[in-house]
Amino acid sequence: MAGGGAGGGLRGYRDVLTHPGALAFSLTGLVARLPISMAGLGIVLLVEGATGSYGLAGSVSAAYMVANAVLAIAQGRLLDRWGQGPVLAAAGTVFGIATSLLVWSVQADWPRTASYVAAAVAGGSLPQIGSAVRARWAQVLDRPAQVQTAYALEAVFDEVVFILGPILVTVLATLVHPVLGLAVAAAAGSLGSWAFAAQRSTAPPAHPHRRGGDRRVPLPWRTLAPLTVVSACLGVLFGAAEVTTVAFADEQGAPAWAGALLALWALGSLVSGVVTGALTWRASVTTRLRVGATAMALAMAPLWLVGSLPLMGLVLLIGGAAIAPTLIATMSLVQSSTPRARLTEGMALVQTGLVAGVAPGAAASGFVVDHHGANPAYLVSLAAGLLAALAALTLPRPPVSDGD
Repeated sequence: MAGGGAGGGLRGYRDVLTHPGALAFSLTGLVARLPISMAGLGIVLLVEGATGSYGLAGSVSAAYMVANAVLAIAQGRLLDRWGQGPVLAAAGTVFGIATSLLVWSVQADWPRTASYVAAAVAGGSLPQIGSAVRARWAQVLDRPAQVQTAYALEAVFDEVVFILGPILVTVLATLVHPVLGLAVAAAAGSLGSWAFAAQRSTAPPAHPHRRGGDRRVPLPWRTLAPLTVVSACLGVLFGAAEVTTVAFADEQGAPAWAGALLALWALGSLVSGVVTGALTWRASVTTRLRVGATAMALAMAPLWLVGSLPLMGLVLLIGGAAIAPTLIATMSLVQSSTPRARLTEGMALVQTGLVAGVAPGAAASGFVVDHHGANPAYLVSLAAGLLAALAALTLPRPPVSDGD
């Protein structure tokens, strides 16, 4: 399925990063994405520290998450229509102000409604940097193989964010001050978005919609609809696996090892992401997505039979290798099938599906854990993986150029 030297190995990463402005916007995008893994947990730590209620903390965090999922597609549409510069600058400003008001409302013991509103505004305005940076790569690169390498790099950066973000926010909030974790997330999101937006030379052009003019180019729903379902199922898989792994570590009498187990899972994905970007694949993007989704389901299959922490760590490390290649193929297929004028919106749609699946997955696995224990709850992730694989089979047959 892959050619060993066709992608130039690690040289492929050097080639894409040497494009004028590429290194700057990619690294800036990495910083600006930190709130993705920090803000939700930061809200929980802040609210629980001030009120002593995990229930209230979870509900405020949920308001943030739901608003983010609901408004991400709308922001993607604005990014395509008005351009990344003004939209991301405005979103970064609103996000910083709303997060500051959330902190203030909690610390000053304002009415709870104020905290919910501030959290929802912060979540709804969270700059969609992940979609924006991938749209920018599609703008500055000409060859599909280079775009795949760039997307692999961003998948690796995503794993870095999800490994470092929770650790950073937890250390700051628990060892320094409950406010500091969320404050750093807000600063990274706002300052990072402003710096990213200021890099105009590499930004995709705006595609304003003229009143009375031609109709907007349609989205390729025959491809995007199955991709969104695949992403939502993978979101369920992720949300369920995270909660179940925490419960598994607790049942093993070592709750502190939950973070290490999840870090091993992310590490497997990170390594496979690096390898994916170093190769040029002969198989089509659609085929790779189908294989990847199936591999993710199979990786979940043995988990409900594992009974020790070391073995669970090994199985998660190996299983994590299926994550990044699947997500890279997903975004590559969005890029290759979506009109340039609506690319950011298409990417936001798929990423919203991924985010939207996390909460139901966590809730379903939590229910199984409460009634049957941790190991059987891994079957929730298995079922979600199987549904993702089935949804991938409904994608249209790829053209010959899809594998270029």
